[in-house]
Amino acid sequence: MEILIVVFFIIVFFIAFIRKRNNKFEISSEPKRGTRAERNLVSILKHSGIPEQTIFHDLYVKKHNGNFSQIDLVVTTKAGIIVFEVHDYNGWIFGTGYQSQWLQILANGQKKYRFDNPILQNNKHISDLRKKHKQFDNIPFYSIIVFYGDCELKDINFVPKGTFLVKPEQVIEAMRIIIANNEPASYTDKHEVVRVLQEAVQNGESPEVQWQHIENVRDMLGKDRIFE
Repeated sequence: MEILIVVFFIIVFFIAFIRKRNNKFEISSEPKRGTRAERNLVSILKHSGIPEQTIFHDLYVKKHNGNFSQIDLVVTTKAGIIVFEVHDYNGWIFGTGYQSQWLQILANGQKKYRFDNPILQNNKHISDLRKKHKQFDNIPFYSIIVFYGDCELKDINFVPKGTFLVKPEQVIEAMRIIIANNEPASYTDKHEVVRVLQEAVQNGESPEVQWQHIENVRDMLGKDRIFE
């Protein structure tokens, strides 16, 4: 009888140990980088059945001039590569696909702010990524702009083909449309595609790279060269 009791407790301990290890594994697989909205989007993708190995979060793509292009999220699919731009805004959003600046209106029109056109932003990210490998010339790229926050896309027009503007709950629907309405992409070397994307993710693990990117953006904006 005592032997059975000992065996019982050993089994209970073993089950508890395995569960604890599994829980630790699940926690460690969650993204630690990027904004809260980006991390939420990664979670949405994983819980919707998107394979984790196809999701690349917080990429720093090195350009020919030594600077870096920061991309929020990339997902590889059979139809091509989807590049995500994530924003968190409140209020009404106005803009067109070709304008350099969009408009955010808050407090019933009392406050107005301008921000960079996210469509053009993400197109630039796609352009920078395409230059990283010859194979990308023959692979379709798609753009999904995800708007978090209590915002309403009030008057948006001239959205280019292959570009989608969505709220978080509509992301999977947009991806399904892309995959269903397009032919399979001509990947000649999928391992090389993964290598390029993983390298961009690993670049972002370097504090030096992150700092360099911040400094490059500050220099581009030139705020320190404006005297009022």
